[in-house]
Amino acid sequence: MHASPHAELHVSHRAGWLRAAVLGANDGLISTGSLVLGMATASADARTILVAGVAGLAAGAFSMAAGEYISVSSQADTERADVRLETQALRDHPEAELDELVAIYQARGVEPALARQVAEQLTQHDDLGTHLRDELGIHDVHRARPVQAGIASALAFTAGALPPVLLAWLWPTDGLSVAIVVSTLLVLAVLGYAAERMAGGKGPRGALRVLAWGALALSATALIGRVFGVAVG
Repeated sequence: MHASPHAELHVSHRAGWLRAAVLGANDGLISTGSLVLGMATASADARTILVAGVAGLAAGAFSMAAGEYISVSSQADTERADVRLETQALRDHPEAELDELVAIYQARGVEPALARQVAEQLTQHDDLGTHLRDELGIHDVHRARPVQAGIASALAFTAGALPPVLLAWLWPTDGLSVAIVVSTLLVLAVLGYAAERMAGGKGPRGALRVLAWGALALSATALIGRVFGVAVG
C-alpha cells in the first residue's frame, strides 16, 4: 500500500445543495431588497414597508421550496425511469449490455481485450450501478434529492431576505433607501464571492456577476417606486 502524495479536495459533490443554496440566497436578497427599496422610494410608511418585506420573504421562501422540489422531482422521476429501463435490459439482454460497456471503455482509450475484462469484472461486481454510471452518467453524488433541494432553497431564501426585512423593521424611514442599497450590494458581493470559492473558483468574478444583476434589479424597482409614488401622491 502506497500513501497518496497529496490530498485532492474535490467539490463536485457540493453541486446539488450549493446550486439550490446560492440560488435561494441571491433570490431572497435581491427580490426582497428590491421590494423594500421600491416601497421606500414610493414613500410608503414604515409599517407598510415592513409588511411588504415580510410578505415577500414568506411568499418567496415557499415559492422557492415548491419550485425546487418540483423541478428536482422531475429529474428524479427521469432517473428512476432510466433505472427501470436499464434493469430490464440487463435482465433480457445481458450480452448486449456487456458489449455496450466494452464499447464505452474502448472509446475511452482502453485496449479491446482489457476493456472486455474490465467490463466483465465490473458487471460481476455491480452490473446496474456500472451501467448507470458509465452508460447513462448517473452518479450517486449527483442523484436528484428533491426534499434536500427544496429545504435548502427555502432556508437560503429566508437567510437572504432577512437583511432587508430587518432593516425595514429597525431602520428609520429616512435614509432607508440608501441603507437597503448599500447593505444589499455588500451582502450580494459576499455571497457571490463565497459561492465561487466553494465551487473551487477564486471569488471576485462570482462577486461581480451577482453585483451586476443585483444593481440592475435595485435600480429598476427604485425607478418604479419613484414613478408610481409620485403618480399616486
